[in-house]
Amino acid sequence: MDSLITAAARALAAGDPLGALNRVALRDDAPALALRGTAMAQLGDLDRAKTLLRRAARAFGPREVVARARCIVAEAEIALVSRDLGWPAKALDAARAALEAHGDRVNAAYARYLEVRRLVLIGRLDAAEAGLAELDPTPFPPALRAAHELVAAGIAMRSLRTQAARAALGRAREAARQADIPGLTAEVESASLLLNSPAARLIARGEERPLLLDEVEKLLASKALVVDACRHAVRDEVSVVSLVTRPVLFAIARALGEAWPGDVPRGALLARAFGAKFADESHRARLRVEVGRLRAMLRSLASVSATARGFALTPRGEREVVVLARPVEEQHAAVLAFLADGESWSSSALAVALGASQRTIQRALDSLAAAGKVQSFGRGRARRWMTPPLPGFATTLLLPAPLPGG
Repeated sequence: MDSLITAAARALAAGDPLGALNRVALRDDAPALALRGTAMAQLGDLDRAKTLLRRAARAFGPREVVARARCIVAEAEIALVSRDLGWPAKALDAARAALEAHGDRVNAAYARYLEVRRLVLIGRLDAAEAGLAELDPTPFPPALRAAHELVAAGIAMRSLRTQAARAALGRAREAARQADIPGLTAEVESASLLLNSPAARLIARGEERPLLLDEVEKLLASKALVVDACRHAVRDEVSVVSLVTRPVLFAIARALGEAWPGDVPRGALLARAFGAKFADESHRARLRVEVGRLRAMLRSLASVSATARGFALTPRGEREVVVLARPVEEQHAAVLAFLADGESWSSSALAVALGASQRTIQRALDSLAAAGKVQSFGRGRARRWMTPPLPGFATTLLLPAPLPGG
């Protein structure tokens, strides 16, 4: 490897993409193309970066297995950053195996981190944690140790283990300081802000207030009966009754939870559950049926009793009833939560992350676009959606993975 390639690689490792480009910008050999692609990715020109990396992978000879595998790993990272969740995971796995077979442990580990980050993004936290456990960050350089701890912190936050998340972020901050890469330090600080931003709202006895993530953790470990509007469930410290596939039942449960210790008039329940402005006997009959179904599902946690004017929720034992809601709520709040990370998403990637059909996501995006809440650029498969971040809210921490016990 010649001196310019070596110097450019060192510049990239130090987080200096412009310094790298100064050395290889006019070269079209395979190593230079790969370094130019990585530099363009660091500068944010992801389309150009992808093109350069693919050219580099084709330009490397059949015996240059490690170099081609590194290009695949770099392209996978670009796909992750650009939220292309449909990028072939098997290609990344094959590249990682090739790097491990040829002794490139650092880049093989980085490929593993990309796999884990994708699993975190789509909510497969158990698989992500298992993948992370296979890696020992101790012998890695500081930048890779910081990446390890950032992934660990992300898993811990989404699993509501805030103490573990703070410890991982502390280790990430120290590793980023040793690496002395400004972009990495900024990423650690951005992740740390999530722990100090409202992740949910608490609604109890007619009042509401924002909750930090550690407060959500404490709430779910308390004796309170929680109507969880983040995951559409009713839960206490040991049991969870999921209503994610029963939206009418959950609407009734939430209305009863918000009114506790009082009751909810039948007319108000009809409006919340069915959107009925004018109720007739058929609506009232359906409400009785749905309340009976809810009563049966919540039998172990609470009773749903009729009152003179409606229905009331009574928890088993001496306990409070509270509602845990997202910090920002509207019809398509889950879609907005993902778009609020500031990255550009395709409708197919949102469908993967939310576990919904692409057509359902597209209808939601069209509705949000009509309301001026999201914007798109590009056409066809290249179309991407984004919205400015919601300042001061950790909107995605309770999405998409189930909370503990879910």
